[in-house]
Amino acid sequence: MRYVIAISGPVAVGKSALADELVRRFGAYRISTHTLLVEAGAKDQRAELIAAGKKLDVDTNGAWVCDGVRNHLRLHGEHDIVLVDSVRTPEQIDHLRGIFGEKFVHVHVAAPYAVVKERYDERNSVADTGIEYDQVRADSTESGVWLLDRIADRVVENWKCEPPSLLAKAVVGLGLFPTAVTPLVDVIVSGQYGSEGKGHICAHLAGDYGILVRVGGPNAGHNVAFPKYNYRQLPSGTQSNEAAKILIAAGSTILPERMLKEIRDCKLTPDRLIIDEQAMVIEDWDRSFEGQDGGLGSIGSTKQGAGAALARKILNRGSKPMLGDPVRLAKDHPDLAPYVKSAQRELEDAYSAGTRVMIEGTQGTGLSLHHGNYPHVTARETTASGCLADAGVAPARVRKVVMVVRRYPIRVGGKSGPMGIEIDFQTVADRSGISVEEITEIEVGSVSGNQRRIAEFDWEQLRRSAAINGATDIALSFSDYISVENRQARRFEQLTDETRAFVADVERVANAPVSLISTRFHRFGVIDRRNWL
Repeated sequence: MRYVIAISGPVAVGKSALADELVRRFGAYRISTHTLLVEAGAKDQRAELIAAGKKLDVDTNGAWVCDGVRNHLRLHGEHDIVLVDSVRTPEQIDHLRGIFGEKFVHVHVAAPYAVVKERYDERNSVADTGIEYDQVRADSTESGVWLLDRIADRVVENWKCEPPSLLAKAVVGLGLFPTAVTPLVDVIVSGQYGSEGKGHICAHLAGDYGILVRVGGPNAGHNVAFPKYNYRQLPSGTQSNEAAKILIAAGSTILPERMLKEIRDCKLTPDRLIIDEQAMVIEDWDRSFEGQDGGLGSIGSTKQGAGAALARKILNRGSKPMLGDPVRLAKDHPDLAPYVKSAQRELEDAYSAGTRVMIEGTQGTGLSLHHGNYPHVTARETTASGCLADAGVAPARVRKVVMVVRRYPIRVGGKSGPMGIEIDFQTVADRSGISVEEITEIEVGSVSGNQRRIAEFDWEQLRRSAAINGATDIALSFSDYISVENRQARRFEQLTDETRAFVADVERVANAPVSLISTRFHRFGVIDRRNWL
């Protein structure tokens, strides 16, 4: 148990608003004095409850509240935050403080007399009770409540603010909201044009994190060897670490039928998966629009509607849609509703608890809307900075940026944009010892199904991508394309001489260590050289 928070304040001051926020935001276990009185035998009628409370205050010198709280905890177990709603005398507070010590926090809710009286009148309390507000305040216990601000640990003024603001003031300094900016977030991005094997790397790393975050949309597939799956919406470690919370960020685009399929396949429940309420829903119109002849197909787009959906999110902010259908966010889609919450709140809870977070980007730096070779780019910012913005994570919270690069970069077949010195699969086969048939089978787009193009390694692209992303580490994939013998390696020194020399060159150009090396598409196909486990 971290805290026992007791609330005090005059009738109609807004104590319930604060109590409701504590329950909603932090899952506080609420114990009301109303309940304690009924459990003690009082009739559930206003006059009876008031009389019973006064008698117990006299008979127990106010200890009945503390005794009731302790009895509830014995019966219902420990809770992180226990909320006592509400206390009304100094003696009740003294007993709670004496038992719970430093864990006890007394919050007094205050407001000017005129404001409290107006609220009392507005909620038709006189009609319910037949008692005017000045009569209520004249009661000896109630008049004493107004003075409890003198002994409170903190006093919050409940006027000219909404309940979330009241909560922010009430719990400041308790560590319930994150204050210190501790680097707990690692970002995994692609350094080339996508299809670098980022899903394989993310699945390998997933066990080190309590929260896995996916940004982007369904226009890029991430393949995982074990359990074998092609993720297009969920993080690639979803089934590799079944204890991790799964977050779909606010900047994501969602194809509902694909998302729901992955949810079913991975057996996710609303307790584990959170889809941010602001995430954008891809409609049939979006895919139809992108699939028009002479449209995005000319630049190698997978035409899954992600770009059109983002365009609508930007353009259709007015009263009348400027492009296609009206915007529908995740919070507006009935099938997604069980999973919709605020991802930001979940992240804040993670920061407070010291939980490590992994953000998985999609596509590659070379496809960045702003930093790629326009117009042969995707519809979003694919760099680490873009991933952080989509996820709502401050840069100061980042611990590591792992940039995944493959031995030979690829792009989708056709006119999908420049990629340096192109070669053919036979050249790779001759160099690596892998059959050209196997390479041809591997190098097919996981979403488009189109044959890929392949090129020589671009050292300037590596340098530039490392600089743009602020890469702290490099993950090298497809090391078997250097030599098929690398598939047998389990340690770095077992890699071929050529491979180790290539790794050294990568480290010098990127100015970052090659911490992870994929040797084969297998559950245990990654050589892990990290020094930050």
